[in-house]
Amino acid sequence: VQLQASGGGLVQVGGSLRLSCGASGSLFSINVMGWYRQAPGKQRELVAFMTNEGTTRYSDSAKARFIVSRDNAKSSVHLQMNSLKPEDTAVYYCAAGFSDPDQPDVYAMHHWGKGTQVTVSS
Repeated sequence: VQLQASGGGLVQVGGSLRLSCGASGSLFSINVMGWYRQAPGKQRELVAFMTNEGTTRYSDSAKARFIVSRDNAKSSVHLQMNSLKPEDTAVYYCAAGFSDPDQPDVYAMHHWGKGTQVTVSS
């Protein structure tokens, strides 16, 4: 599975950005797609994901501000980021993998796209 992300950039505090990621290849092998981010000097962390069944999970920092969505063909994932803060500045990575259909919190991301930089200026 190959992942191609786009949509990063520079935005002012309080602004919005929309990230998109398209998947190609053996799509039958994945049933969850999402976004991670890594800020300088910090570990990569989950931002949000959505399973093929529509189950979503968000980090505490993303709740109420970010929205993750998938297209009907389940070949892409988007992240609408609103009310951006300087602490949202990071490289954002698209990821795809497999989750237990009965336990969506049991999952593993096996495929990663190249990161896209998001910078929020104050």
